[in-house]
Amino acid sequence: MTGSGLARYWALFLLLIIIIAPPLSIHAGEQQIAVAPSRLAFGDVIVGNGQTRVLHVTNKGTRRLVFAGVHVSGRGFAVSGLNSGVRLAPGQSARLHVTFTPSAIGADRGLVSISTQVWGYHKWKASATVDLSGSGIPRAEGEGMIAPSPAILSFGSLTAGGSKTLTETLTNNGKTSVTVSQASVSNRAFTLSGLVLPVSLNAGHSLTFSVVFAPTISGTTSGTLLVNSNASNPQLHIALSGSETALGQFTVAPATLNFGSVRAGSRASSKGILSATRSPVTVSSITTTSAEFAVSGISMPLTVPAGQSVPFTVTFSPQSSGAAAARLAFLSNAGNSLATESLSGSGVATVPHSVTLSWAASSSAGVVGYNVYRSTVSGRSYARITSSPDGNLSYTDSTVSAGQSYFYVVTAVDRTGAESTHSNQAQAVVPAP
Repeated sequence: MTGSGLARYWALFLLLIIIIAPPLSIHAGEQQIAVAPSRLAFGDVIVGNGQTRVLHVTNKGTRRLVFAGVHVSGRGFAVSGLNSGVRLAPGQSARLHVTFTPSAIGADRGLVSISTQVWGYHKWKASATVDLSGSGIPRAEGEGMIAPSPAILSFGSLTAGGSKTLTETLTNNGKTSVTVSQASVSNRAFTLSGLVLPVSLNAGHSLTFSVVFAPTISGTTSGTLLVNSNASNPQLHIALSGSETALGQFTVAPATLNFGSVRAGSRASSKGILSATRSPVTVSSITTTSAEFAVSGISMPLTVPAGQSVPFTVTFSPQSSGAAAARLAFLSNAGNSLATESLSGSGVATVPHSVTLSWAASSSAGVVGYNVYRSTVSGRSYARITSSPDGNLSYTDSTVSAGQSYFYVVTAVDRTGAESTHSNQAQAVVPAP
């Protein structure tokens, strides 16, 4: 086989390897879901009434999960709140509501089955199950019955150190008065407010109180509000849920900005970056300790999304010569509420520039003075800068600008006013500040 034939053989061999290589395998130990609680016992529920509890489903693995299906078995049990196609990132949780509404007297048992698959690897699946139980009991004619509104208190997500208050209403939908004797919560993150027990509720009357959620740990928190009474449903379970999002972290970069030397009366600018991690951060104000430094390009309040950055501009405008320093402070709702940037620079006094010209005296008779001409273009467009013929053999031009180039010529003038041709051209380059 020739050399070129061997090259073609290896190219074909490598192509076949790429085509027939098996997909990356994922083992069960790499991905898992956790469901809490692991079982739901609804206790005694009056036939035709519903009790709702919350299941928290968490992705404990390292890859994104997608829910393939949620199924429930058993008489009187139903689920809501978690549909097929919902995705969970690693560490993220979702809530599933399970309701028990007995249709007949007697014990009922059921099962919730949750199926997932790794996003992008449809052949790998995992599932979790939760046992369900409850009993349907008859409603006594003429007795009172307590109905909650809402049946679930969901507080959403709060930042660390925050709290949220929701109201709960208990209504006696029966025909006789009932006494609410006791109420308690199963998790210390939830507290009751405005509820003084025991209390009697006549038929059709309601009682409203508050439930406060103040999370103490990051992640999802759940609980149950248990209400005891002498109603036909003596134990009422109200599901509680909420979560805490860790406070965002806020940074400003660079930590120091040095503008160097800047001519007094002018200005120089430099860029900075505001960044947020973990959670979005809202910047409420910006302050600087010196009016010679100013921020532009952003307006307050400013929200920086988690994992993203926002640029801004700092301008140094020295008003006099000498060193200048300041601190730029950004106040936000981040865990590190104050982020600072150190600023420095030096003002340099404006230096006046001039150009001095000198020339030899003309040998022509009758010369009484000289005119000086200037242009910014070599060899043409000269303009006279002397008001009248000057008898001196030198001239100082004090109207020049820094960083500009000038071209000069001189003419001799006799007593009749006649003017000679231009002298040779001289060039002057004025330095920048």
